[in-house]
Amino acid sequence: EGSSQHSSLVKQVKKTLGFLQTNPRHPSLQTHVFYSLENPYNPGEKVFEAYIQQNTPAAYRLFWCYGPQKSQITVIAITPHP
Repeated sequence: EGSSQHSSLVKQVKKTLGFLQTNPRHPSLQTHVFYSLENPYNPGEKVFEAYIQQNTPAAYRLFWCYGPQKSQITVIAITPHP
């Protein structure tokens, strides 16, 4: 059972990364600014949180920022919501 949960999560992460790549503002990502992390490339620039899972306990989130170059996105972390 653990591995099916894992493969389901991997699918959800891939789907989220696909949305992020094509449209960081995709509605299903529910992207919003996350204030507790600092942008590692451009201090003062925003870090964003996007939803990988909805309505599950400790739902996974993806944290990302723009950079280091223009029109690049860097994934900072993929982690269960605290």
